Amino acid sequence: MIGLIVRFVVSALVLMLIGYLLPGITVSGFVGALIAALVIAVLGYLVELVLGEKVSPRSRGLVGFITAAVVIYVAQFIVPSYLSVSLLGSLLAALVIGIIDAFVPTTLR
Repeated sequence: MIGLIVRFVVSALVLMLIGYLLPGITVSGFVGALIAALVIAVLGYLVELVLGEKVSPRSRGLVGFITAAVVIYVAQFIVPSYLSVSLLGSLLAALVIGIIDAFVPTTLR
């Protein structure tokens, strides 16, 4: 349980960092980042259930990258008061999250 909490906190911090550094993505504070991280994790899980493990960002392929970008983009419609992402912002966020995930595993999916 502690590991799950740590992953969501790391995911939220990554979202906040991305929101600060990249154009086209805005995250409303730490609580907003936690909620957005939860929504992104749930959406990613649902996509993996429907389409299988090969579309997971963990596969680090082009399909995983595009899937992560779509999940991030769709998440803004579920929590519009906490997350705002442009199409370019979701692509850049998926790229940065993929790079960070290679070093610090998170549940941003």
